[in-house]
Amino acid sequence: MIALVVSMGTLFAWALVAGRLTRWSITAPVAMTAAGVALTVGPHPVVRISVATSDAERAVEIILAVLLFTDATDVPAGVIHRQRGLLTRLLVLALPLTLAAGVLVGGLLFPSPGWWLAALFAAVTVPVDLAPAAELIRDARLPSWLRGVLTVESGLNDGIVAPVFLLCLAGVEAHGGAPEAAANPVGDAFDALLWAVLAGVLVGKPGGWLLRRAWLAGWTRPAAVRLGILALPLAAYGLAIVLDGNGFIASFVAGLCFTPDSRALPPQALHLVEDVGALLSLALWFVFGELVTQAFTGDFDGRVVAYAALSLTVVRIVPVLLSLTGSGLDRADRVLLAWLGPRGLASIVFGLLAFISLAPVDPHAADLVGQVMTMTVLMSLLLHGLTYGPLAGRYARARERVGGGRGPDPDAGPLADAA
Repeated sequence: MIALVVSMGTLFAWALVAGRLTRWSITAPVAMTAAGVALTVGPHPVVRISVATSDAERAVEIILAVLLFTDATDVPAGVIHRQRGLLTRLLVLALPLTLAAGVLVGGLLFPSPGWWLAALFAAVTVPVDLAPAAELIRDARLPSWLRGVLTVESGLNDGIVAPVFLLCLAGVEAHGGAPEAAANPVGDAFDALLWAVLAGVLVGKPGGWLLRRAWLAGWTRPAAVRLGILALPLAAYGLAIVLDGNGFIASFVAGLCFTPDSRALPPQALHLVEDVGALLSLALWFVFGELVTQAFTGDFDGRVVAYAALSLTVVRIVPVLLSLTGSGLDRADRVLLAWLGPRGLASIVFGLLAFISLAPVDPHAADLVGQVMTMTVLMSLLLHGLTYGPLAGRYARARERVGGGRGPDPDAGPLADAA
């Protein structure tokens, strides 16, 4: 219980001075992570958090379910329509290339554990999350089309990677000789995905239709609508578990199915589920602080640093630049999109789930996954959190020099390539 008191006290203290701290790129995730590190370090830490339990696994999955549902509902329809070509390049071309590059780097740096573990490293570290550079999406120095593209990419790619993560985790468990590992991990993971999609559709589509009809008919109130929306990701998660499917994928599908009807609901209808997701995510950032402490107090593998550095640079930048070839974007736009791939909550959750699942059967693999995830997210907090401001300023000055262009905006075509 002391962990709850301390973490919420840290959040409250940050809320009092959030405006001032943002000037130094000290966002809520940074503050919660720092508090987690400070309070869990040493032989007699103030707070002890046990994450390698079945209860912790279920709690992490529920948090991910709420976050994925929120991500799915937070995707602006207008941005998808206007930037569908660019988003197709990022999600259909760049994302698979990034996963493949992550597998290759993992296999070369860690040859002995095998390619399944390298694939798991990639699935854990590839999803993009804007939390380490949260102020980015409100920075007026960047054009609205670019911020919208980054928002959609970060909102969808973790849901897209989730089935890949499940498949890779099943492969590592089977390769490690887990007694309870399925004889056909690929088939079982595929079955779990199908049941998850079914559960998500059964909850999200009727749920959105009923809430929309009830609101338009005047049968309900805004506060009740907000509670009804919050119930949807939890219901999708629970139904998927009953059907032997994956709960957090079901919640993501439910969010996608619910989104079209949500546009007819009252303003701020999604605020409750968004705020709950934000609160749960900050609790995970506090837990991440302890993971940082554990990563540096055990048997630390130095190759993890190289993997994290390559994952945040070459593994992200090269596939994105390749996918944007011929897109009509100028060099400044392409470089900024390639660089702004921060890692955050999705990586933390996937890493935690992998660690919890692998710890009883393959402790070495579990430790490696935990260290890879921790180092990648920690480096992303530093690199992206501290560099997005100067990069945004430099980008704005570059745009002024070429006449204030905006890239693929509905009101203006892409600029020619500019130095």
